[in-house]
Amino acid sequence: MSTFIPTLNDIQAARTRLQGVVLETPVDYSKTFSTMTGNNIYFKLENLQKTGSFKLRGAFNKIANLTEEECKRGVIAASAGNHAQGVAFAASYHQAPCTIVMPESASLAKIAATQGYGANVVLSGNSYDDAYAHALQLQEQHGYTYVHAFDDPYIISGQGTVGLEILEQLPSANAIIVPMGGGGLAAGIAVAVKALRPDIKVFGVEASAAACFRHALDTGVVETLPPCPTIADGIAVRRPGDLTLTLAKQYVDDVLTVEEDEIARSMVLLLERSKLVAEGSAAAALAACLYGKVPHNIGNVVVVLSGGNIDVTMLSRVIEHGLVESGRFLRLAVNLADRPGALRDLLDIISGLGANVLSVQHHRVGTSIALGQTEVELDLETKDTNHIHLIFHTLQEHGYKPTNRC
Repeated sequence: MSTFIPTLNDIQAARTRLQGVVLETPVDYSKTFSTMTGNNIYFKLENLQKTGSFKLRGAFNKIANLTEEECKRGVIAASAGNHAQGVAFAASYHQAPCTIVMPESASLAKIAATQGYGANVVLSGNSYDDAYAHALQLQEQHGYTYVHAFDDPYIISGQGTVGLEILEQLPSANAIIVPMGGGGLAAGIAVAVKALRPDIKVFGVEASAAACFRHALDTGVVETLPPCPTIADGIAVRRPGDLTLTLAKQYVDDVLTVEEDEIARSMVLLLERSKLVAEGSAAAALAACLYGKVPHNIGNVVVVLSGGNIDVTMLSRVIEHGLVESGRFLRLAVNLADRPGALRDLLDIISGLGANVLSVQHHRVGTSIALGQTEVELDLETKDTNHIHLIFHTLQEHGYKPTNRC
């Protein structure tokens, strides 16, 4: 792996290499999120990039700098998602054989997408760490070049081209909010921006469940954090890179953390208000703005929506979770007398309160159901948490004992 420290010159050189291959994604103003956050919010739409994320930038720059012999031998990487697709695309472009090692738990959609770009996909182990260890074994056996997901100066330089585009597209930017996993994107953007506009603030955002940079900065100790699941799987990195941590300490103004519920709600809001599909890691950057982690009244704030590669099944779960957390969905259970008209009486009350009934299920057998009673489970579309409180209060006033099943 190369060990030089990337500079503005390296990022500008990377941009030249990427021209004609990588899209210059738009910067789009959002009136809705500006009103909600107290800053002027602009989205850098890397979710519209080829392969669905910014990762192509660094991967392409890395492979473009390999020798002819290295390209012939081939490249290898370990990834469960975006990096895999970026490396596969870049390798195909340079006609370099490509092997991607993915965990056995990787989604079929991501495996198919990676294979679609011409890569040989090898499934190994139950986690990224298992896949990474196997990739290193294959690298040693076959002489492949390993393409690291973040801790490589060519990777960082490629990701830094996002920063150059932002400065040209929005010269009046006051801050840039960047998702942060291994730190390649945040470090690259910060190096580029601080060299040209040192007054612009650059904030990295981690999921609190995988906040390896925040931990290193707070404790002064670099260590591998225990595994912890997060819906922001694209930034679920347990240990910061040596190079990216060095650059982050020098150029990134602060590293913020956001919670799982905040990420889920942000994903739902992006879908509903802006019609944008953003994976959890991308939505984390917006969550930092929505939930007060980014100071108000900064001015023009660019939120980097780093990717949009999310499995449809996961997206469905996130939407449901986000609706529950925002008070837009309620699963309610009530025991009724097993007699004609009992359900109608209950539904009349629900209807009068303005809740929409999505589904009704009856249960006549259960440890909490007495003889002569039936349990009714209702899925309701609600307005907000205050609406839910009103429903519970009204039902209790009418003698019911409702239970929240969400």
